[in-house]
Amino acid sequence: MSAIVTDQFRILNANNFVESVENTNNSYYVFIGLPNPGGSGTLIGYGRTDITSWNQQTPAPTDSFSYRSHSSDTMMYGKKVSSANIRRIIRRVDWAAGNKYEIYRDDYSASNPSPITAANRLYDANYYVLNSDFKVYICIDNGSSGTNPKGNVSQDEPTFTDLEPSKAGNSGDGYVWKYLFTVSPSDIIKFDSTEFITVPNNWATSTDPQITAVRENGDSSVNENQIKHVYIEKGGTGYANGLSQEVDIIGDGTGAKARVDVINNTITDVTVSAGGKGYTYAIVDLGTLNSNVSSTGQAKLIPIIPPKLGHGSDVYTELGTDRVIVYARFDDSTKDFPIDTKFAQVGIIKNPTKAGTTSVYTDNTYSSLKALKFTSITGTPTIGEEVQQVLQLSPNTGKVANGYIASYDVDTKVLKYFKDRSLNYNRTTLDQQDYIGISTDGRSYGFESSTGANNVKGVSSTFTGSIDSNFSGISTNPTGNKLINLGTNFISGLSESEINKGSGEIIYLDNRPLIVRNPRQKEDIKIILEF
Repeated sequence: MSAIVTDQFRILNANNFVESVENTNNSYYVFIGLPNPGGSGTLIGYGRTDITSWNQQTPAPTDSFSYRSHSSDTMMYGKKVSSANIRRIIRRVDWAAGNKYEIYRDDYSASNPSPITAANRLYDANYYVLNSDFKVYICIDNGSSGTNPKGNVSQDEPTFTDLEPSKAGNSGDGYVWKYLFTVSPSDIIKFDSTEFITVPNNWATSTDPQITAVRENGDSSVNENQIKHVYIEKGGTGYANGLSQEVDIIGDGTGAKARVDVINNTITDVTVSAGGKGYTYAIVDLGTLNSNVSSTGQAKLIPIIPPKLGHGSDVYTELGTDRVIVYARFDDSTKDFPIDTKFAQVGIIKNPTKAGTTSVYTDNTYSSLKALKFTSITGTPTIGEEVQQVLQLSPNTGKVANGYIASYDVDTKVLKYFKDRSLNYNRTTLDQQDYIGISTDGRSYGFESSTGANNVKGVSSTFTGSIDSNFSGISTNPTGNKLINLGTNFISGLSESEINKGSGEIIYLDNRPLIVRNPRQKEDIKIILEF
């Protein structure tokens, strides 16, 4: 049996995703992680490679529970995705003088590909354009016919916002355009792309006057499946000469009519004089003009069926919005995202839970890192290196707590770190293979901050730091004249992740060449999801 997943299913999935993000019961976050994807010539641990290979041939993530769990462990910071930061998108097709554009047709397929792009479906054809003022138009007519299937070059840029299809100028290029919407200035700035156009999120409910006018014009009893164009595939021979001869357009709708020009017994032009309504198929009735037509001289006129209801009623279906763009900005406006970090993974997580609870985390940002606050430190910690502390308190006396550095703030003396299985696996084989000391080194231990606790040491940089067991709270004033918010709450010099380990569902994951930040850097992350 042959079957397909239709384009409408893909559009539905994109719509469902946007609606899920906009649902206040859900929390979606763009996150960054993995500040140490590799070392110089040596492997660091599970899910990593040497840094040269990682940067030049970045490995694809693995879609497994194990890999996603590891990605959760190496996650550092998350930024909530709001309705303002997600949009449906379509391919960008810019209008330019001298180019040809395809007409909207309801019957592009593998057996009837579009004439210019050879697209097997409407949504891959270049049947819409973005003009220089970021207005989007559907091409209703391009002067094409069976004798000129690719149509004419476009000479007049469409700029109007009329509700009905119109010519753009007086060049006579044969183009008729239908205005749909204008991309908002904020979307242009936030989602700027050379490849995609953003489509308004709330088309069905928007109160924007322009959107409302286009939507209601399309979604009306007047425009319900109203025919706008008839394509002349074959002009035929033997038809009664005459200009503007009115004939009926018949089918499962009612009321449509066309005016037909016949010159030298061949149909040369067809203009829709009344669009009617309710058509899903249509036929031009040439019975009054064809008394002398032979079986070999019959014309073939194809009325183009518009989207259900009409052009502009549902732009998601009309334009095929099966892609979504998600935007997030990471900067130094919050201590959750320090200026000195690195990262090599970007992802999206749904509904992580607040640490120590079963409630969905809802704040605008989160830190999934643990942290240590020092009273003093000697040396300079290196991002990505391992840190260790020999424990003193029973029952873990002599055991070693460890982690990987994600950030160190010299002003606040706060070191942020994470732990993953790389610290406890066999350091040679990078997996569960047996090794000497596995009974202790294979376990994960937390840092301690009791009075007289051992210093924390860097494995590669050899820095040493003493944990401030007397510090508790979320802010500090190290110089006496500036209160600094640390982003997370500390108890006796130790801070935990703001979300529960392993909570939420990672629904998107992308490995990237290592990105090293500088103090003035901002990261604008744009993730495109195709359904």
